[in-house]
Amino acid sequence: MNATWIITAFVVIDDLMTALGHRTHPLAQASDAEVLTVAIVAAKYFQNHHECALCVMQECGYLSGALSTSRFNRRLHALGDWLLLAAETLGELFATGETYVIDSMPVPVCRRIRAWRCRKVRGRIYCGYCAAKDEKFFGWRLHLVCTPAGEPVRFTLLPASLHDLTPVHELADALPAGAKLLGDKAYISASDATAILTASGVRLVAQVRANMQPLDWWDDFDLRDYRHTIETVNSQLEKMAIERIYARTNPGFSIKVHAAIVALALTNAD
Repeated sequence: MNATWIITAFVVIDDLMTALGHRTHPLAQASDAEVLTVAIVAAKYFQNHHECALCVMQECGYLSGALSTSRFNRRLHALGDWLLLAAETLGELFATGETYVIDSMPVPVCRRIRAWRCRKVRGRIYCGYCAAKDEKFFGWRLHLVCTPAGEPVRFTLLPASLHDLTPVHELADALPAGAKLLGDKAYISASDATAILTASGVRLVAQVRANMQPLDWWDDFDLRDYRHTIETVNSQLEKMAIERIYARTNPGFSIKVHAAIVALALTNAD
């Protein structure tokens, strides 16, 4: 573990909570910012295994007081919205450039053979297919917009069966006007690209097929130059076990996804 990275994660969370007027209960031995930091460290170094991260951080003296596993879980679920806020706040800070990359990746909730008895999500809408890996999965699909440096700017979780173009209008609308949003062949749609350009001034640039005529603002050089970025980001999230998240409830599942995105943002930040 990198002590500088862990301290940086704590300072970012603590400053955000302090700026918004949050105060830890006076009887708590460990602060709320420390609880959230444990979740972020678990995503970064322990493949989202909270108990292991908590034990190691206590033994290494990163926490200011004792904290049992059960108490940690209860407090983390009560503070779960702060991780989402932290991820969105960091995304707003990074959204200052002219070029962004968009892609999606599977986030299963269980093995497909067990989908019939899954209690977290139900229905065919959660049955998805990943063309890159040529495999079916059951759960969610993470749609992620990143900078060329790999910093997550916008993200959303949608049922796995929904097409990649489903959230692209909403994600592009939050980007600066005049920016370019680069995507793979899943984002080929002249009508959507034109609508996004008209509504928000963002140019959606997709990797065209061999028999297609690109639009005026589609630049293959940019795609070759930046497409590796999102693949690297996906690999980083895979190392955080975002495709093997174990959680009993949907709130717990969301907490681990948001913690992974915050960890990714702090890792790739300049």
